[in-house]
Amino acid sequence: MRSQLLWALALAGATGTAAAAPDDNGNTAPSSTYFTQAPTIAVPEGSSWYTSAELGAITTSGNTTGTSVTGKIDARHEMSNWSNEYIFSGFFKEDEVVHDDGSRTKNRSAERWQLSAKAAFKLLQDGNRAFVLGSHVNDKFGAYTRYSTLAVGYGTQLLKREDKSVDVEIGPGYFHGESASGEQDSGMTVHGAAQLRWRVSPSANFSQTVSVERGTSNTHTVAETALSTKINGTMQMKAAFSARSDSKVPEDKKNTDTQTSLTLVYSF
Repeated sequence: MRSQLLWALALAGATGTAAAAPDDNGNTAPSSTYFTQAPTIAVPEGSSWYTSAELGAITTSGNTTGTSVTGKIDARHEMSNWSNEYIFSGFFKEDEVVHDDGSRTKNRSAERWQLSAKAAFKLLQDGNRAFVLGSHVNDKFGAYTRYSTLAVGYGTQLLKREDKSVDVEIGPGYFHGESASGEQDSGMTVHGAAQLRWRVSPSANFSQTVSVERGTSNTHTVAETALSTKINGTMQMKAAFSARSDSKVPEDKKNTDTQTSLTLVYSF
C-alpha cells in the first residue's frame, strides 16, 4: 500500500505545459518544493527538469578496516501549474572485525534508505502552493526500522531577497512506523517544515532546514545544516550535518542519530 501511494504521488501533476523553473534567489537557488533537498543552481533555460547526484565515501585499512558510503539523487520537475520533486537517498557503513583466532568477518553497522515524492500545486500568489508529500524510510539499525508518512498542506515564502529566502509549510498528515523492538505505531500528525537559504557568495550557498511531524505518540524531527561551494559549472562540494530524532524509542535505542558528511554533487 505504501509503495502504491508513493507511485501515485510521483504521477501527480503529470498534466500541464512544461516551463523553466523560477529563480527566486539570484541565479543560484531556485525554490525547492521539498525542504531537505534544495537545489543550488537554476534549472537550465528551456528545460523543465533539474537533477543532481550526490556521493561521498570513506574507506579505511590497516588496524581498522571499513567502508561507509552516502548518496542522494534529487530530481525536480517544473511545469506551469505544478512543481514536483522525487528524492532517493541511502547510507551504509560496514566494518571488518578481527577475532581472537585471527579470522575476519564483516559487520554492517548502518543501513538506511529513503524515498520521497512531493507534488505541489502553484497557487495564484507567487510563492504559495498546496502540496501532497509522501515518504518512506527503511533504517535497519535505527529506533524505527520502517517509517512512512503522508501529508497534505499549504506552503508559502515568508522572505524573498536577492541572496536570502525563507520557506515554510504546514498541514495534517498520517504516519505508520515499526520500531526496532517490533512494535507497530501509527496515527495522525501535524507536519511543519521551514528552510533558510542564503547565497553567501557567487560560489557558496548555505541552507538550514527543519522538518517536524508531531503526533499523539511520537514527535519525529529531521534537521540539516549544509554549506556547498561551486567547483565548476556542474560540480559542487557539500559539507553537511544532519540529525534525525524521535521522542518515542525502545529502551536500548537513543533518541537522536546524527551524520556529518562531505560529498561531491553533480548537477545535470
